[in-house]
Amino acid sequence: MQVIVSQLPYQRAASLYIRFCVFVIERNIKMEEEFDENDEQGTVYAVLYDGKKPISTGRFLPETQKKARLTRIATLKDYRGKGYGTKIITALENYAKENGYQQLVIHAELTAKLFYQRLGYKAFGESYIEDGEACQSLEKQLT
Repeated sequence: MQVIVSQLPYQRAASLYIRFCVFVIERNIKMEEEFDENDEQGTVYAVLYDGKKPISTGRFLPETQKKARLTRIATLKDYRGKGYGTKIITALENYAKENGYQQLVIHAELTAKLFYQRLGYKAFGESYIEDGEACQSLEKQLT
């Protein structure tokens, strides 16, 4: 198993593959909603590979020079429950620290809120509906 964090075209392709499987096919989210203007050349993706197969991913979106948002965290169904999502978050946090970011934000479905809290993220604000799902924003200060 290897996590790669980069802006390379194959990283984008691998991440989009996982997201298509998880969000579009499995969760029945519309393609137009899942793939957005942030999926462009230059976007940073973390992808965990099992050999050559991409199995887990996350996207890094800068908001300011010190604050970024982690989005589209997903793991293929057959690989869930093995800690791979944690590996993706850790890799993105390390990337953020190496690049001078001090704060990360995640907009999580309520079903994933506890997962992020276990990783040190703290909920803020009220819950809300996003793409038809109840969500909560969480943040983490990096040191």
